[in-house]
Amino acid sequence: MKNLKIICDSLSDIPKELIEKYDIEVVPLTVILDGKEYKDGIDISNDDFYKILREENAYPKTSQATYAQFKEVFDKYVNEGRKILYIAGSSAATGTYQSAIMAKNDTEGEIHTYDSQTLTYLVGLLVVKAAQMAQEGKEVEEILSEIDKLREKTYVLFSVDTLEYLQKGGRISSTKAAIGSILNIKPILDIKNGLVAPVCQVRGKKNVISKMVEIIKENCGTNFSDQTMYIAYSDDFKEKDRFTEVVKEEFNPKNIEYFQIGTVIGSHAGPGLTGVVCFKK
Repeated sequence: MKNLKIICDSLSDIPKELIEKYDIEVVPLTVILDGKEYKDGIDISNDDFYKILREENAYPKTSQATYAQFKEVFDKYVNEGRKILYIAGSSAATGTYQSAIMAKNDTEGEIHTYDSQTLTYLVGLLVVKAAQMAQEGKEVEEILSEIDKLREKTYVLFSVDTLEYLQKGGRISSTKAAIGSILNIKPILDIKNGLVAPVCQVRGKKNVISKMVEIIKENCGTNFSDQTMYIAYSDDFKEKDRFTEVVKEEFNPKNIEYFQIGTVIGSHAGPGLTGVVCFKK
C-alpha cells in the first residue's frame, strides 16, 4: 500500500476499470430524479439513467458532495496513517470543493486539495496521472506540478443534442432554448474558467462532427499519431462509432479511448452528447 491516497469526486467521469486499477477513491455527488436520490456512479447505471431521460422526458437535479461525505473519507485514510491528495471538479460549477475544504480543516492529517477548474474526464485525466505517479512513489509536490502542466495541455469540445437540459439547469435562457429547438441548432461547447462555455453552433446534428473536426485542427493541429484521443458519449452509440471513424481518418491518433458522461454531468447536458478530449501541441 502506497502512502499517498488519491481521491476525486464523481465529476471526473473516470471509467470503473481505471478506478479499480489505480485504487482511486471517488466521492459521489447526488442526482435527484423523480423525487429519488441516487449517488452518481453507484445507485443507478449511466445507461439506465439516460434511458429514463429519453423515455420519461425527465429533468433531473443535482446536489454537491457534502462535508459529511468528505469527513468520513478523510478520516478513514488519515487514521490509516496515509497522506491524501483530493483532486476536485471545478469549484466554479459546484460547492463540492468547498465541502472538501471544510472537512479538511476539521481533520488532523496531511491533506492536499487541488481545484482542477474543469469538468468530466479532463478532471479524470489529472486524477489518473496523479494515481499513476502515486503508485510510483512520487511526492505530492511533483504530482501537483505534473498535473498543472497536463491541465494546460488538455483540450475539450462537445456537443449536446438538445438545449432543454442546459435551460432547465439555468445555463441558458428559455427563449434561447426555444429558438434553438425550432431552428434545430446544436451548440458546440468547451470548458473555460471552470464552466461550460459556447464555442459556436451548427444547424442539424449531421454538421456537428465536421465542425468539431475543423475546430480541433485549428487549435491542436492535424497529426495525433503520437497521442491518445478520448471520445466522450452519453447514450448515442451510433454517433460515437461515426465520430470514431472520422477521428481515425482525420487525425490518425496513436490510440482512441472512451468515457461515458456520468449522471451528474448528464443531468445538465442531457442525452445524445458527443465530445472529445485531446492535447494541444
